[in-house]
Amino acid sequence: MESELADIAVKLYTGSPTDFVTARNARAADTDDPALAARIRGLKKPSIAAWVVNVFAHERGSQLGEALELAEELRDAQADLDARALAQLGRDRRALTNRLAADAADLAEARGQRITASTREAIQQTISAAFFDPTAAAAVASARLVRELEPAGTFTDIADSIVGGGAPDAPSAAAKPLDEVKARRERRDSERAVRKAERARDRVAREAATADRALRDAVVHVDELTRREQELESALAKVRVDAKRARSDAENAETEQEALAQRVREAEDDLRAAQDALDRLTRR
Repeated sequence: MESELADIAVKLYTGSPTDFVTARNARAADTDDPALAARIRGLKKPSIAAWVVNVFAHERGSQLGEALELAEELRDAQADLDARALAQLGRDRRALTNRLAADAADLAEARGQRITASTREAIQQTISAAFFDPTAAAAVASARLVRELEPAGTFTDIADSIVGGGAPDAPSAAAKPLDEVKARRERRDSERAVRKAERARDRVAREAATADRALRDAVVHVDELTRREQELESALAKVRVDAKRARSDAENAETEQEALAQRVREAEDDLRAAQDALDRLTRR
């Protein structure tokens, strides 16, 4: 009975909103099962915003399903993002919500329903709630919404006042096979590893560049010192030659000085001898 009731509710909640009560009562009257008929008669009339979302979910199910799947992946990825990436994520989510809400409103107007500004806002808030909460996503995807949803609302009463015809099944985006969930997690881990490796590479590249500059400076310094060493060695060799020559000159000068001193002594001896001879002649 649950499946049959859900199918009936989808037809009623996506039919003409002005004819909802008449269509509901007629469908209940045509039902042979008294219990099912009672539950059909208990279906609440949807608000216009809820009806618009129901029509969109029913007729554009694949488009909505892809958006809800993306929303789930974005929720999973939020923990891995920095402030700038989160800000961009928020902008992307709002843009997608606005586009889906506009498409839903256009679809409803194409069916002859006048959509006011306040209804458009309620449609947008309902789709936004589905982006933030998996239970709300299931309600939106069911095409059996009774009323619009608040983005920051709680949805514990989903089977009673939010969705007509019983609790909805989770949308396909919320029921990923375990291997796909694992693959997505591994992909995020790999992406984090890549980002970490990129940061490490950039850090090592900066250190390598600093080392290259230090090496170039060291090579220039070594070349300068080598040049100075060669200059000093050349100067030292010249000094050694000059010193050797000077020592030779000093030795020669010393030898000559000693020879002259000897000659001085000999000359003095000759002078004394001549003086003595003169003195003897004078005394005669």
